[in-house]
Amino acid sequence: MRMPEMLKEVLKNLFSKPATVRYPFEKPQPVPGTRGALTWDMERCDECQDCERVCPSMAVKVYPEEKKVEYNPFKCLFCYLCVDNCMQKAITGSDIVRTPEYEKKVEVYESKKGEK
Repeated sequence: MRMPEMLKEVLKNLFSKPATVRYPFEKPQPVPGTRGALTWDMERCDECQDCERVCPSMAVKVYPEEKKVEYNPFKCLFCYLCVDNCMQKAITGSDIVRTPEYEKKVEVYESKKGEK
């Protein structure tokens, strides 16, 4: 690269907007199609165990007798097979990516159906 071409590039970069985000101070917008956190709507869930069967990492465990779903986000690959295969549309995914955590927690979703 010749010097005039390089000087032109340096000046362009010097006076243009930065390509990155100042992360700790500004949160970046999620990219469309980002696979993020999963949640269960236990009002719609019928504990059919389809999500447990299709999960390749065994991050979902369904207890139909107890009307309970255990979800381990640390095992989850975020492949969204459970979301796609849920016939009741009880599992929803968002584009919000989880922040790192210090403790591995299993999320428990319990059904309130039949309780008075």
